[in-house]
Amino acid sequence: MTVPNAYIAETWCEIFAAEGLRLTPIPPIGHGEDASMWDERVLHVPSGKAHVAREILRKI
Repeated sequence: MTVPNAYIAETWCEIFAAEGLRLTPIPPIGHGEDASMWDERVLHVPSGKAHVAREILRKI
């Protein structure tokens, strides 16, 4: 899932963590640690947990 910035990414990560699923926000390719908090992020769902993430999104 792609989100507009790191602040929204952290919010989504907290929502999923409350449901027992750990997401990893990934900064834009090529920026690494130098990425701004305002840069777009991709939320990585662990392998085999995509169905859990879809279920959580469906509940919200």
